[in-house]
Amino acid sequence: MNITKIIAIALLVVGILGLAYGGFSYTKDTHETSIGPLKLSVKEEQRVNIPISLGIGCILFGSLLLVLRNKF
Repeated sequence: MNITKIIAIALLVVGILGLAYGGFSYTKDTHETSIGPLKLSVKEEQRVNIPISLGIGCILFGSLLLVLRNKF
């Protein structure tokens, strides 16, 4: 398996996941404090949206690489 095919498949997977989920979220620790034995922390959830055009572009570019990989 050559590197072009691996990149093309990765782009297809990323594009499909981007369209299916529309983004991803992660938890960010914003504040933490300790008062004696008591420990308090605040966690904030952040969401990163992936544009539909980026997902479609990844799918199209990955497909194009798979089709044209033998010509390069």
